[in-house]
Amino acid sequence: MPDEIKLVLFDLDNVLCEYDRGRRVAFLAELAGTTNEFVYKAIWETGFELLGDSGALDAADYLRGFGERIGYPLSLDEWVEARRRSMQADRAMLEIVRRLRETVDIAILTNNTTLVSDHIEKLLPELRPLFGSGIYTSAQFKAAKPDPRCYRLCLSELQATPETVLFVDDLMANVAGAREAGLFAHRHTSMEAFRQALSEYGLLHG
Repeated sequence: MPDEIKLVLFDLDNVLCEYDRGRRVAFLAELAGTTNEFVYKAIWETGFELLGDSGALDAADYLRGFGERIGYPLSLDEWVEARRRSMQADRAMLEIVRRLRETVDIAILTNNTTLVSDHIEKLLPELRPLFGSGIYTSAQFKAAKPDPRCYRLCLSELQATPETVLFVDDLMANVAGAREAGLFAHRHTSMEAFRQALSEYGLLHG
């Protein structure tokens, strides 16, 4: 157990919000006049999305490549709208975030293209008032979770040391990567388990 957690670093999808990729795929397929299966395979099964997450493609090349792969000249507004439709804020989690920020620093580290952080006000307007500028995407660090470099570069930006940070993610691989980088980490499976973990870390009372 750490002496003192000073920063709680959150994943985004399926932690701070419910993420429904199926809704996103369906919207994109309708725009492109094609099938859900075609869009899913073109973007997610080919590894293209990972090129965006890891920063191998900058935002402009990512958006252009996305459209090319689904056979439709996708605009930025359409990409943002597809992403927005797939996200719904987790009100209970955000209430805990509000309580945590009274005593510790908070930030977000999500595997995503920089388009997500650049347009977070449209995607999930609840987040900016809570997290301010502390919303980071893997793409800006040119490394994606669970690569330990991703966490270390994010903490460098935050001027935080690993042993004072608790990382929260729904994917076990990302939790393991955070621990490898020296952070404390919790796999998010339920609000009850998360509250219990925060209590054990001395971060949540009552």
